[in-house]
Amino acid sequence: MKIIDTHCDALYKIYKNPKLKYADSNELQTNMERMSAGGIGVQFFAVFIEPEVKSDEKFQAALDQVNIFHTELLAANPKLKKVSAWQDIDKLKEEEVGAVLTLEGADAFGNDINKLNTLYELGVMSIGLTWNNANLCADGVGEPRGAGLTEWGKEVVKLNNQHHVFTDITHLSERGFWDVMDIADYPMASHSNSRTICDHPRNLTDRQAQALFNKNGFISVVFCPDFIKQEGTPEISDLIKHVEHFCSLGGVKDICLGSDFDGISSFVNRLEDTSKYQNLINELLKHYKEEEVRGFAYNNFLNHRPGCRLKIERGLNNAFL
Repeated sequence: MKIIDTHCDALYKIYKNPKLKYADSNELQTNMERMSAGGIGVQFFAVFIEPEVKSDEKFQAALDQVNIFHTELLAANPKLKKVSAWQDIDKLKEEEVGAVLTLEGADAFGNDINKLNTLYELGVMSIGLTWNNANLCADGVGEPRGAGLTEWGKEVVKLNNQHHVFTDITHLSERGFWDVMDIADYPMASHSNSRTICDHPRNLTDRQAQALFNKNGFISVVFCPDFIKQEGTPEISDLIKHVEHFCSLGGVKDICLGSDFDGISSFVNRLEDTSKYQNLINELLKHYKEEEVRGFAYNNFLNHRPGCRLKIERGLNNAFL
């Protein structure tokens, strides 16, 4: 079964270690060989800037990672195809993998609209306003102040709406989350779990989850052990508990997958890299109808794409059979 994964940090890992080759470097949990083995049909690639990077160097760091996306990933791997418009996913051939460029944290553009417009033009399709820290758009979940969106942050969300770009609430403060809910046309959580199942600040409360579902947003469950269970190495069954809980809140058609591979250093047992993705699919099939599992794997995302809100029936997109 094909997979759409809405978050990984391979760009940042290659940025920190330029010797890595996306085709087959063992250090990359999402390399091309592993994506092929795991059945990845579309992979989101995040641009991430560490908070300690000097302000006047952040945009260049983002551009360097965008360059890696176009050279080390796309140019060096012909089966990897850039998704520049959401409908491009429907044009993928069976052997091809769609590559979506995203931004994790608005630190890269500060309050400079020209820099933001440049990132849109370079193909950024989803923007998370914060990482855990605060910036000029909002407070992240790790900022003790816990403030919401600034006026500039609200303007960024409106610009995302205009460009049919997702506003990703992952890592955002809870107050910021509710500000986004007020104005975002395309909200999503690219890699988050349930706080009811695992009480971690990075996870979402039931009220937040239901607000996303009610606004045609979605939640991609994340494989980071700290967000799955509080102690010990999690099993796939522990991750499925988060899926089950979101389903109980009415989100069966709003649950997707966002591994956070290459951004994590500990793993769910039998889910250590992208090549193991079908282990999760096989376990989900023991608990859910095949149609529902296809939803979690790819169809729910296809139905939530900006401008693509009509239901995608099984069989329409051959690459995702």
